[in-house]
Amino acid sequence: MSTQSRSREQETLADIVVVDYGLGNLRSVSRGLERAGASVSIESDPEAFGEADGVVLPGVGAFGEGMENAESVRDALVEVADSDTPLFGICLGMQMLLTESEEAEREGQGDVKGLDLVPGRNVRFETGQTVPHMGWNDLSIQREHPLVEGVDGRYAYFVHSYYAVPDDEDAVVATTDYGGSFPAIVANDDGTVFGTQFHPEKSGETGLTILRNFVDLCAE
Repeated sequence: MSTQSRSREQETLADIVVVDYGLGNLRSVSRGLERAGASVSIESDPEAFGEADGVVLPGVGAFGEGMENAESVRDALVEVADSDTPLFGICLGMQMLLTESEEAEREGQGDVKGLDLVPGRNVRFETGQTVPHMGWNDLSIQREHPLVEGVDGRYAYFVHSYYAVPDDEDAVVATTDYGGSFPAIVANDDGTVFGTQFHPEKSGETGLTILRNFVDLCAE
């Protein structure tokens, strides 16, 4: 580890809350954020969200289960978004930022609504494509955003069967390709609510760069 990396870890740049709603790689996400210079707390108490410099919504699993588990923190997450405190969704957490997902319909759960912070819908990969999509894919930056500084063309690690289709094309920050182009990173109009379909905590130096960018944004 370089001296610069060690000094960054020793210096707390921002206080970050990782949301605990029963789903997600909480420890690995927390370790990645700590490497990026954050002081991290894992919280299920919505009152803690408003005191943080930034909030991370991780997630693995099904959309319906995610929204059901997150019901107790839904209003608090919306308040975070309204306050302009950076809100970062990872994998399922990114999908939960959208309005809805056809995954719930396929599983017979009916009308399951997301947080609707980035208007759009999650859809399944086309018939004939192997799912889940699992592996390393390169990122193609589509518009400027602090999260993606220094990562254009670099590779990140994906594991998912559904992907985001935002209502507004401008919500797409970066794309990748798996039998066709799809959003790898999305963000709202203000750029303070955003998410990655891939796992930055599993994406080596690319992921660490993104987490550092996030921590730096929170520290501003």
